[in-house]
Amino acid sequence: MLNISELQKNVQEFSEVKGFDQSTVEARTLFLVTEVGEVAKEVLSLSWEKDPEKVKERLGLELYDVVWNVCELANKLDIDLEEAFRKKMEINSNRSWK
Repeated sequence: MLNISELQKNVQEFSEVKGFDQSTVEARTLFLVTEVGEVAKEVLSLSWEKDPEKVKERLGLELYDVVWNVCELANKLDIDLEEAFRKKMEINSNRSWK
């Protein structure tokens, strides 16, 4: 199982091999938003799809695309997602949503 830092590194290496690292921060952000829209589309299809397992499989692939794009965006901005997770989890542990 990969930790967040390993996942981020794998995304960086794959991006360099495929040339995805050449996209701008703005372009990568638009790709991310597009993938979030595809997640929403699959979630909506759960209400009419006769085989929810097919939807869940497609949804899993779209969620992967979202995570991949988040990692790619973080890499472009030199953000350590693992550290960001730690900090945000600490903030959230003391936060109230009432």
